Amino acid sequence: MARRRPPTIHGLAIVDKPAGVTSHDVVGMLRRRLGERRIGHAGTLDPGATGVLVVGIGAVTRLLRFVGDGRKRYTGEVVLGVETDTLDADGTVVATHDMSGVTLEDVRRVVAEHLTGDIEQVPPMVSALKVGGKRLHELAREGLQVERQPRPVTIDRFEVHPTEDPAVFAIDVTCSGGTYVRTLAADLGRLLGGGAHLRRLRRVAVGPYTIDEARPPDEAEVLPPIEAVRGMATVTVDEATAALVANGRVLDAPPGEGPWAILGPGARLLAVYEPFRHGQAKPAVVLA
Repeated sequence: MARRRPPTIHGLAIVDKPAGVTSHDVVGMLRRRLGERRIGHAGTLDPGATGVLVVGIGAVTRLLRFVGDGRKRYTGEVVLGVETDTLDADGTVVATHDMSGVTLEDVRRVVAEHLTGDIEQVPPMVSALKVGGKRLHELAREGLQVERQPRPVTIDRFEVHPTEDPAVFAIDVTCSGGTYVRTLAADLGRLLGGGAHLRRLRRVAVGPYTIDEARPPDEAEVLPPIEAVRGMATVTVDEATAALVANGRVLDAPPGEGPWAILGPGARLLAVYEPFRHGQAKPAVVLA
């Protein structure tokens, strides 16, 4: 059996995912375009959603967990009075409610009292979360419902604005990784005494990566590996220390809480280190 060719392209692409394709589809597009197999993404976007999808190529795929843990920002619309089985506009309507009396002030009050700060969410059945080795959306397609444990998330900002339709409210949410915005919409409807679903979801930022620099899959530029640690504390080391880093040595922890991007001469990204015991730092990913 022939051995797979090692990757020759290493970097980061900031993609503006179009509607109607999965995040995995985007990875496939880039694999064909770049001729590389080792490509992955940080943070799934639903097929109907658009916006920032951070994609790693080659060795940079190993750094995506640091990207995916960052704060995310979304825009979208909450439609009051209509519930769907997927909690968004792609699903089948399962219930309707008369919520004509709900005002903008009502919505903002519920958001401020219940859906801002540290909260808990029950992941939707249409999510990519795995339970018993299978993704929830796969179980949902089989007509199965399984118990899901609430998960803590943080909603830093949840702005609500009116639209021309009194039953539809525009939202702008900044939240921790792992937040389900469709669940926010459904919970908002329930807390207002009825139901709701989400539509027109667009991710406009993942950590320091914004929609302003995102491009369609066939146009996205491959940025150098150091862009994968944008916003992370950096430490530049000499040649002797770079050799230790290349061998995965534990080092004295730099100032700060970590993680730290370790750069060698010429600002070349060598590794990412994380806090260890007794004031030390250990390698999480070594690229050297």
